[in-house]
Amino acid sequence: NLYFVASRYFLPASLILLCLSIDLKGILNLGPKALIMFFAATLGIVFGGPIALFLILTFTPDLISANPEELWRGLSTVAGSWIGGGANQTAMKEIFEVSDQIFSTMVVVDVVVANIWMGFLLYGANISQKIDKWLKSDTSAIEDLKKRVEDYRAKVERIPTTTDLFVLLGVAFGGTALAHLGADLITPFMQQYSERLTAMRLDSLMSGFFWLIVIATTLGLILSFTKAKSLVGIGASKWGSVYIYFLVATIGMKMNIAEILDNLGLFAIGLVWMVIHVLILIIVSKIIKAPFFFVAVGSQANVGGAASAPVVASAFSPSLAPVGVLMAVLGYALGTYGAILCALLMQAVA
Repeated sequence: NLYFVASRYFLPASLILLCLSIDLKGILNLGPKALIMFFAATLGIVFGGPIALFLILTFTPDLISANPEELWRGLSTVAGSWIGGGANQTAMKEIFEVSDQIFSTMVVVDVVVANIWMGFLLYGANISQKIDKWLKSDTSAIEDLKKRVEDYRAKVERIPTTTDLFVLLGVAFGGTALAHLGADLITPFMQQYSERLTAMRLDSLMSGFFWLIVIATTLGLILSFTKAKSLVGIGASKWGSVYIYFLVATIGMKMNIAEILDNLGLFAIGLVWMVIHVLILIIVSKIIKAPFFFVAVGSQANVGGAASAPVVASAFSPSLAPVGVLMAVLGYALGTYGAILCALLMQAVA
């Protein structure tokens, strides 16, 4: 249960702590490029799936053991996960009647390919200045946001006392408890309208995890307007980052590399799919001169969702984590619609 504990307790706690330093004015100043890159990432998934399926079925059909009908249905769950998240993935399984056997294989493809890409993004965050230079990006808005947050942190920074640390942990895990309480109350209420929500493709609104993330982020945002913001001075962002890396470790532990050898064809589709997604992102970012940060977070808000978008954002700077969360929530909203479109295109190809 390590991943469950990390995603349900450490992640909400980290979002609350990282959102304490949020600077709404600075985030609004980031402009439309963040959204453009997010939608470019979504389109990369929607069109990447059918193109990857076409290429593998055309040039290396022997790699695929599943029949085409099973294949496109199974891949629809990967599209759901990569545009939205777990709730959207489960929705695709139900909508397209995916068998448990192919679904379990697709989960492995999803996790392994997505984590390989996340590894590249975390490395890219360390060399983002070189990549931005190559993209000829204007990073002034991002640097301004980072500077505003860092200036505030420097102003309130102090050596924490034991009491300070307990207050910090109380805010983090007290907020997490409230987020769980809210999610437990809202989810059954939403499930009363399951038929209507399913018809509208808004299955994620019936997911407890979705509400947990939304409430934790909202609490952090509200607290950023109170005295609690001064907790930034005793290392709130650093503690938030520590919890995020617990999550990264447990995500990695879910990978079963050995299964790649048993499903080479499916992994080939997944890797080609991801390459197409990346190429579309790079082309769009080159055209609009978007910083690599928007490429990374736009991609991860789709592919990784709320569990890993703030991880990648905070790799650039802890002050940027809230941007990742806000974009991931947008991914939840669009996930099922985008995945259905992708699935129908893959059905046509198959």
